[in-house]
Amino acid sequence: MSNADRISTTAKTDDAEITLGILNAVHDNECITQRSVAQDLGIALGLANAYLKRCAKKGLIKVSQAPANRYAYYLTPQGFAEKSRLTAEYLSDSFQFFRRARGQCTEALRLAGQRGWNRVALYGASELAEIACLCDAPDVEVVILIDPTDNHDSFAHLPMVGSIEAAGEIDALLLTTLSDPQATYDALIKSFPAACVLVPNLLQVREARDQHEDAKS
Repeated sequence: MSNADRISTTAKTDDAEITLGILNAVHDNECITQRSVAQDLGIALGLANAYLKRCAKKGLIKVSQAPANRYAYYLTPQGFAEKSRLTAEYLSDSFQFFRRARGQCTEALRLAGQRGWNRVALYGASELAEIACLCDAPDVEVVILIDPTDNHDSFAHLPMVGSIEAAGEIDALLLTTLSDPQATYDALIKSFPAACVLVPNLLQVREARDQHEDAKS
C-alpha cells in the first residue's frame, strides 16, 4: 500500500469514527452542545461544528431551536440506520485488527524464540501493546513495556519504564506504538540494534536494509 493509499484509508477511518461519535452523542443526549461534542470526541470545536452541520445536511440529524438560544439535536430514522451501519463496521474492523495484530505479534515472538531472544520488551503503549501482552511463544517472555511519552509505572500486567536504559536486560524489542511508528522505529534503531527490533507488518514500517542480513549472520 502506498503512502497516499494509507493516508486516504486513515482519513476515511477518522471520518467514520467522528461521524459515529457525533451520532452516538446525539442519541445519548439531545441537549448536547458543539463544545461538549468537541470535548467528548477530542476534536477541535470548529471540526465538531462542521461535522454536526454535515450530519444535518445528510439528513442524519435534525436541529431545532431550544430556549436560551440553544439547539436541540435529534437522530432521524436515516441517522439511526447510519449509526447502526457504522457501529457494525467499526466492530468488524476492530475484530479484524485484533486478529491481524495477535497473529503478527505471536509470529514476531516466535521468531524471537527461534533466534534465542528470551527476554522481549514492548516499545510503545497502545492497543497493539495490549494485544501483544496476550500473545506467547516457547521460551520467550515479554518482560517490560517502554514508552518515553508515558509516565505510568505499569501497563496491563507489565512494569513500564521510559527508556531502553531503564528496561534492564532485554534481548529484543517488539514495536507496538501506533503513533507515527516509522519515525519511532527510525529513532529507535539509532540506539538499539535494528536486527533485534521486531515490527508487525500492520505498522507499515520500512525497516533498515541491513536488519535481515544481520539476523542471518
